[in-house]
Amino acid sequence: MDDDTRQERWEQRTELPLAVASLAFLAAYAVRVLAPGLTDLLQAVALAVLLASWVLFAVNYAVLWHLSGQGLSFVRKHPLDGVVVVLPLLRPLRVVKVYEAVQRRHGKPRLALHARVILYSGLSTVLLGFAGALAAYQQERGAPGTTMKSFGDAVWWACATLSTVGYGDVTPVTPMGRVIAVGMMAVGLALLGAVTGTFASWLLQVFAREDDERPPGA
Repeated sequence: MDDDTRQERWEQRTELPLAVASLAFLAAYAVRVLAPGLTDLLQAVALAVLLASWVLFAVNYAVLWHLSGQGLSFVRKHPLDGVVVVLPLLRPLRVVKVYEAVQRRHGKPRLALHARVILYSGLSTVLLGFAGALAAYQQERGAPGTTMKSFGDAVWWACATLSTVGYGDVTPVTPMGRVIAVGMMAVGLALLGAVTGTFASWLLQVFAREDDERPPGA
């Protein structure tokens, strides 16, 4: 059995566990941030889930690297797997990846390319927006001069930041909060560009088909 076959089999077997770990991480992180008044036992359980998800993703990355036999080029060819190990807030993106894998496992994807790009971008925006709001709120609450006084404020700030609107009524004041804001703005620009470019490409294809269908001289 060659390396590519073993790697594909490993990825197929770990798709669902990694997706569950992604959602478990997001839920545990939300508990840690939004429910600090819970008992020490529940907080410890949430922390254990966070650590377990990190270990699972790290082990998965190490196994994939070993099975690939690609050396350092593996890092360049599998950016998402490496990023989710280093940056936990991006772990929910694994849900998007597993959704695509399940669609392809059943044959040809049910949605057209343009629809898939818009769907994946929208799902990524929701997941990253929620995770970013949690991270920013964790840093900003209680900080001197903060305008992010509730999680609702954090969600509003995340929506304004990801959409690149930036009203300015809620802004981070802590250094780490501003680092998170920079990441959110970069992600927002990338996702907005993907959706806008895909929609424009779809319109061009529609207009091109209409022109082809017109009789000569029309």
